[in-house]
Amino acid sequence: MATLLELHHRTLTVSRDLVGRVGPDALGAPTPCADWDLGALLAHMTGQNHGFAAAADGPSTTTEDFLPRDVAADPAAGYDTSVDRVLAAVAAEGATERTWHLAEFSPRQDFPGQSALGFHLIDYVAHGWDVARALGTDVAFDDEVLATAVRIAEQVPDGPARLVPGAAFAPRLPVADPDSDLLATFLRLLGRDPAWRA
Repeated sequence: MATLLELHHRTLTVSRDLVGRVGPDALGAPTPCADWDLGALLAHMTGQNHGFAAAADGPSTTTEDFLPRDVAADPAAGYDTSVDRVLAAVAAEGATERTWHLAEFSPRQDFPGQSALGFHLIDYVAHGWDVARALGTDVAFDDEVLATAVRIAEQVPDGPARLVPGAAFAPRLPVADPDSDLLATFLRLLGRDPAWRA
């Protein structure tokens, strides 16, 4: 069985391949994230990679570490750099055994490295799907990644907090058969409609 670190690497590799297909002319495409077109989504994803890398490096972060990064000039190159940085940071010796300070999530609470890595993994499974949908294509995460993503997504609290402006995820949608389609189950747990199309 793969470690969480290996599954995270596979997740980011899929997202890197998807973003590599994005040209500047596609940045205005709508995404399942209602407030963001594809350019804004990629700016967010790139910034989050740098923020999580800073958290893995330790000992602390600021909200500025997580800010969106402008990728308009070359979306693939800007994102590629951020993926290289976060993968190196999380794989560094002892990184996932430390606590990570995720300033954007909580100014006072630190998180176990393994938990923080799980947060990042589910975010990039979700955003990988978002990018694929914006491009009008499908995304292919392997079943081991998806099964792990479902387990983590099941632990994300549901309820009123998901209704506030800027919430990371919308309220959960009904899940009919968790074993029949892992990706659809994962998306519904995070409030995304698997049938969404641009």
